[in-house]
Amino acid sequence: MINLKPVKTTTSVLALALSAVACQTSGDSNNDAQPNVVFFLVDDMGWTDVACYGSNFYQTPNIDALAKSGMLFTDAYSSCTVCSPTRAAIMTGNNPAKLRITDWIEGHDYPNAKLQVPDWTMYLDTSKFTMAKAFRDAGYVTCHIGKWHLGETSEYWPENHGFDINIGGWAKGAPNRNNQKGYTGYFSPYGNPRLSDGPEGEYLTERLAEEAVNFIRSHEDKPFFLNMWFYNVHTPLQARQEKIDKYQQLADPDAAQRNAVYAAMVEHTDEAVGRIITQLHESGLLDNTIIIFTSDNGGLLGNPNNPVTSNHPLRAGKGHAYEGGVRVPLIIAGPGIAEGNISSEPVISEDFFPTINTLANLKIDETISSSWCGSDLSPLLNHNREIDRKSIFWHYPHYHRQGATPHSAVRMGDYKLIHFYEDGRDELYNLAADIGESNDLSTTEPGVMDLLKHELERLLLNANAQLPSLNPNYDPSR
Repeated sequence: MINLKPVKTTTSVLALALSAVACQTSGDSNNDAQPNVVFFLVDDMGWTDVACYGSNFYQTPNIDALAKSGMLFTDAYSSCTVCSPTRAAIMTGNNPAKLRITDWIEGHDYPNAKLQVPDWTMYLDTSKFTMAKAFRDAGYVTCHIGKWHLGETSEYWPENHGFDINIGGWAKGAPNRNNQKGYTGYFSPYGNPRLSDGPEGEYLTERLAEEAVNFIRSHEDKPFFLNMWFYNVHTPLQARQEKIDKYQQLADPDAAQRNAVYAAMVEHTDEAVGRIITQLHESGLLDNTIIIFTSDNGGLLGNPNNPVTSNHPLRAGKGHAYEGGVRVPLIIAGPGIAEGNISSEPVISEDFFPTINTLANLKIDETISSSWCGSDLSPLLNHNREIDRKSIFWHYPHYHRQGATPHSAVRMGDYKLIHFYEDGRDELYNLAADIGESNDLSTTEPGVMDLLKHELERLLLNANAQLPSLNPNYDPSR
């Protein structure tokens, strides 16, 4: 397995602040105040898109400093290979298959494909008990900033899922591009009904970071839950020109990661993370704030002739069943979480709600918590204990423009099985020995194959997962 680089050090105010807080919180916290929670979710950030995860091109000193102050996970996964299902899993603690939110909203249409995709749900129902509702019930101020993408109409937007404040969260999964109306994407005007336009030339990520800073300043005297869900680093690829110029000078045309605009977008994201954490420090809140940093799916590969990013040594990227589609960076820091720890425990997006329930002592009713699919990671975070879990799984009964076909997958220990629905094919990999999934063991390890096949069938049955069916309009020529 790839060896992660040591976290880069920095002499910035942020790094010094995080170091000081880590020293204060390396054991169990003695602070009885309700902890604040800041949840950073980056859109489409791949596993190796951060320097502390191995990138030699992207510069992320603030995220690296955060990793040094808490626990970094080498085997963290998104709940789906695309965005909306993962976001629903984070908010509810349930697997996308159970929620029947199994593709990005509104998905791709392949009317002539071999299989017909199921009639899946294109919104997060407001009857679902979300993380935001839990925090609001516990007396927190709840704020969502950035991408939402969990329903086309305002009925399903953040303000109707437990958030007191919604800045920038609406139907679209990417910045609005409508040339006829003058909306260009990441630069104002935004054409976003939940975000007022800024001055000409304002960059979206900087604006959202400023909104987060203002929110923290205005709520220093009451516990808060800040859902900071970036639109970065999703397409369209846009950044400030001075950053693009910087990475054009640094880019190696033969390197796997070489897109200067994408690199600039990663740096914009890192700077926003740094700015928000610095404000927590300046407000005297950092030592009592739980911080989660992760991504909603693997990195987008894009056009081979003009790649967006590379997830090497992982195979493939966003949309695919392989590790590049679902393995993501994850860092968790905060009171009681020891600094500098690296965990290889397999964890997944639906684990966040059960974990925060314990860390923030939300005391959610057992009738709700017993329905969660995710596991509580607090024993691992606080005491470095293993999680008692047999397996994790994914279900994507859809097609994706990056080339993926309907599939389900399961990981048990070091082994991962992928089932492809078009031809009924199964592939088996030992991730400890073959992180790039290049050596299919399906014919050489029949015992392991049978074990994982039965486990996947059990998980899909328990989730009442919707399956694809034969398409009566199948046309192989199209």
